[in-house]
Amino acid sequence: MTITQRTYSTEQDKYLMSALACQCPENNLHVVDLPYRFSSWAFDNPENINLWFDENQQLVAWAVLQSPFWTIDYVCLPDHESHLHREILSWADQRARTVQNTPYARSAWFVMVFSGQNNRIRDLENAGFKCQSDVGEDSWSKVLMRRSSHTPVKVYKPRSAGFTVRSLAGEKEVQNYVELHQSVFESKNMTIDWRMRTLQHPDYMPELDIVVESPKGNLAAFCICWLDKNSMTGHVEPLGNHKDFRQYALGRVALSEGLRRLQLLGAQNIFVETDNYRNTAFRLYESFDFQVIQDVLVYRKDYETD
Repeated sequence: MTITQRTYSTEQDKYLMSALACQCPENNLHVVDLPYRFSSWAFDNPENINLWFDENQQLVAWAVLQSPFWTIDYVCLPDHESHLHREILSWADQRARTVQNTPYARSAWFVMVFSGQNNRIRDLENAGFKCQSDVGEDSWSKVLMRRSSHTPVKVYKPRSAGFTVRSLAGEKEVQNYVELHQSVFESKNMTIDWRMRTLQHPDYMPELDIVVESPKGNLAAFCICWLDKNSMTGHVEPLGNHKDFRQYALGRVALSEGLRRLQLLGAQNIFVETDNYRNTAFRLYESFDFQVIQDVLVYRKDYETD
């Protein structure tokens, strides 16, 4: 079998990549929320993305060095994984070394894998990645959770008067959103360009871009939801609440509204990825009837950077 590869070329490649993930959703942590991830500034340099094609020029695998997330995202058709997975990891390793001393560099790269994907785990360990689930104080593991839209959504209102739950006010409010996002996650990774591209993506639905406005007119919380109209599957990514407003539980308010809107749009199942049971977010999602369907192991490989 002849496999060819090339770097990312045009916007059309994003749709090919998303379609490939949709062919095997049970193997991938990110499917419905790919419009959000594909809008990141990792795509500003096409060399950060590689695609593999079979002899019929059908896409069978792709990989992205996602600097904003510190992750290597990839999808591979199951029939090709036995001979392509190690090649994907090799490409990612080479790219991680190439981007050293550039804005795309990271001192460590992470790969998320379902706990039952034994072949992937073997290849990751052989490639020098180490599982982070039992490394002491900094141990890290994740879960994929799902809720059925047949379950009624618990309705929560702000604990104090004057807060407004609404959709993001389009491009004119992007800068305010970016400032909020950066504050919530204590990171400058979210950028205006990235957020603008999410609004311009064909799969973006403004009614699923939820914000909570404070009585003084500041953005205090957000919840962005995504919907795949083919499978009628929803995904929550990202969710945040400014630390100055956490006593009002606005993250819960925004999530409630996002889930309610997904349900009204006909979503049959809604997914979210979060850290494991030790995390506050886990307990929040559990209170909204999300249930763990996959344990997710986090694998790490360190790289020297100047």
